[in-house]
Amino acid sequence: MTDFARRAQRIQPSAIREFLSLAGDPAITSFAGGYPDPTLFPMGELHKIYDDLLTPDNASALQYTASDGLPELRAHVAARLTADGMPCTADDVLITQGGQQGLDLTAKLFIDAGDVIVTERPTFLGALIAFNPCEPAYLSVPMDEEGMDTDALEQVLRTTERVKLIYTVPDFQNPTGRTLSLARRRRLVELAEQFDIVILEDTPYRELRYEGERVPSIKSLDTTGRVIHLGSFSKILAPGLRLGWALAAPEVLEKLSLLKLAADTQNGTLNMRAAAAYLGGFDIEGHIASMLPTYRAKRDLMLTTIAEHFPAGISWTRAHGGLFTWVTFPKRLDVAAFQRDVLIPRSGVIVVPGAPFFAERPEAHHARMSFSGIPDDRLVAGVRAMGGLLTEALA
Repeated sequence: MTDFARRAQRIQPSAIREFLSLAGDPAITSFAGGYPDPTLFPMGELHKIYDDLLTPDNASALQYTASDGLPELRAHVAARLTADGMPCTADDVLITQGGQQGLDLTAKLFIDAGDVIVTERPTFLGALIAFNPCEPAYLSVPMDEEGMDTDALEQVLRTTERVKLIYTVPDFQNPTGRTLSLARRRRLVELAEQFDIVILEDTPYRELRYEGERVPSIKSLDTTGRVIHLGSFSKILAPGLRLGWALAAPEVLEKLSLLKLAADTQNGTLNMRAAAAYLGGFDIEGHIASMLPTYRAKRDLMLTTIAEHFPAGISWTRAHGGLFTWVTFPKRLDVAAFQRDVLIPRSGVIVVPGAPFFAERPEAHHARMSFSGIPDDRLVAGVRAMGGLLTEALA
């Protein structure tokens, strides 16, 4: 028998990966993955950029480059972060393999076995997957419509030893779609200062706001360098580029950069060159603005259809942005079992059961549903079919 390291015991199959393997089946209607709508990718612009890069004169696009990221791309990211209230330069930015690598590197940097990570309840499943090999303990803080309950957080911090990291998705949270209010962002920073804890701010959905006013980032409220801010091009450009970034204090960024060097040497030069060319030659703000009406309409269509076809006793969130709604069913419904035994075989519909999104004390009567990557007609048909089966199951 292979003698795996102890940390390997914490590496478990992802519920999302399991369901995404089904999503490729054309008979399946998937509300599982948080996929962007592929019809919104800037295909024409990217086609031109790659055509220009893949020429003998641009052979350097296929060469090694700086391990912390192409300098031109870091400069473009820094300019966008500065415009968003986080003044920085290219030297303050690390380019990562999507936002996910930022989660992995941060955990490696700060977490020893038994250290405590505080999360929202529920939290992003992918973060737990990234954190688990470092063998943390978890404590989770309840949420309401203003996001993480900072009064409950304070109580956790006052009564818990070895808290090293507070992890939050403050904008249109995955999985609930909720947004942390400005007052609570300020309180979160105050508490982190008081108890000397690092905040990991994960913002892949920040720019997908469909209504309401933009809330300042947590990093913009940071005066002592204890907030690590992660972002991603996956939802605003294309996820297949696998490009994200980390903004952190110099001593933190240096260590993250060395960990990245050990992990993968660098991101792909070609994709970094393409992203830099896009940011330098095209209007990404206009591109983002052009996507929002489509996603807003998809959100509204899903929520209207749920309201029409789901039986009484079920509630759901109405996010002001992002890609998800969080559905809560009566406690007697085990969503994973319902999906396995009824939903998939009888309707070909898949969601992500809610239990894996809980860092501790999982609850089985929730589901995350994404509206972003599915055509409207299939969205309506899938929600309607799911509603009919729920009506039977809950009768």
